[in-house]
Amino acid sequence: MKTIRTYTELSQLTTYEERFKYLSLNGKVGKDTFGFDRYLNQQLYKSQEWKNVRDQVIMRDNGCDLGMEDYDIFGTIHVHHMNPITAEDITNVSDYLLNPEYLICVSIDTHNAIHYGTRDYVERKKLVTRKPNDHCPWKK
Repeated sequence: MKTIRTYTELSQLTTYEERFKYLSLNGKVGKDTFGFDRYLNQQLYKSQEWKNVRDQVIMRDNGCDLGMEDYDIFGTIHVHHMNPITAEDITNVSDYLLNPEYLICVSIDTHNAIHYGTRDYVERKKLVTRKPNDHCPWKK
């Protein structure tokens, strides 16, 4: 039975670690990859419909990794399908495709870790608590 991940459920999780675990595919990519149908997802990502929903999701998540406050994404913001999509999803225009309920902002590193990574990525991602002058060693 396929687990359907939603933004509503994800947003109830309060830590980056919990959200990462919720989305993690543990190195298992969907069995139906695009192969010769790669043009389908390229058409999707170039469509005006995708660009519009992508902008909505970025605004909703404030451009933050996994929608977590203080996890700003520096560089390209990727909008990730929380439920891996297939060529059939694109040709049939499934609800997962353009519905913000099934999309989340991620950095490229988080995206790759969700698909192929392990939990050690989360350990490296933890925020460092800053202190006054910690960036100026001569002022300590």
